[in-house]
Amino acid sequence: MKKLLKVLGYLILFIVVAIGAFLTYLKTALPNVGDAEDIKIEYTPERIERGRYLANSVSVCMDCHSTRDWTKFSGPLTEGTLGQGGETFDQSFGFPGKYISRNITPHGISRYTDGELFRVITTGVNKEGEAMFPLMPYLYYGKMDPEDIYSIIAYVRTLEPIQKDWEKSTHDFPFNFIVNTIPQKATPGKRPDKSDQLAYGAYLVNASGCIECHTQVEKGQIVKALAYSGGREFPMMGGAIVRSSNLTPDKETGIGVWTEDMFIQRFKIYADSSYTPETIAAGEFNTIMPWTMYATMEREDLAAIYAYLKTITPMKNAVTKFSAAAK
Repeated sequence: MKKLLKVLGYLILFIVVAIGAFLTYLKTALPNVGDAEDIKIEYTPERIERGRYLANSVSVCMDCHSTRDWTKFSGPLTEGTLGQGGETFDQSFGFPGKYISRNITPHGISRYTDGELFRVITTGVNKEGEAMFPLMPYLYYGKMDPEDIYSIIAYVRTLEPIQKDWEKSTHDFPFNFIVNTIPQKATPGKRPDKSDQLAYGAYLVNASGCIECHTQVEKGQIVKALAYSGGREFPMMGGAIVRSSNLTPDKETGIGVWTEDMFIQRFKIYADSSYTPETIAAGEFNTIMPWTMYATMEREDLAAIYAYLKTITPMKNAVTKFSAAAK
């Protein structure tokens, strides 16, 4: 019996040491994406304007890095908050921690070199070598053309500085270890020519991160087998739940019967000069979809996105878009 207990003791000790070594590895050896490159971007008017378009209309960086007015439909940006950060995404939204968007005006990013900004945008590793939760879809940005990332960096360098500082984001256990396994080295692509509409549409869909919101998740990970079929749940003010739409070309539950013009107009109605977002009370139907931002996308780009989405395998998924809060 004593011998058996001794063996069990050694076994338990071995397991504890092994777990400790593994956790130490996760904390000290990862993330491993390499050092930030020595990049010095030329902030040309063309780059700044391209970056403005991407950050506000395609990749919509300003969606999370500004304050959205959730008393209005689609949560339009609050004037005077562009790039200031401070939006909180925490456990009440199903996240494994408390994540606060950073200030990306010059006040918040002046300590970053261009190479460090490029690394954090494309790999999710910050200046201090810490892994970020992929709320910012860096796994997709890492596939973009470096020139487009340079343009975004050039643009945010021109934002009006806002003197706002926020508390540091935190991870719950055990995600504080798991998060270090997520960042990957960037695998940059080349932005296709607009004449290749399908390839260009695929590029824009990746740059917009459409798959993240329009795909259901399990244990915090999107279910790739259900890509773009919608149904992901998002808690809203007042306890209501909104779900993303099915973007596959299924004729009954997706966009299968939509024409290109119908698709484009679904966005452009929010760009009409006469449009004013309606006031929404807590608990009433609202959406996290930043319609007023995507509405400023060029028609040609929206057409390319439509063309690409029409090539996706149709999936039947009838989405109940809104559930009121339980009384």
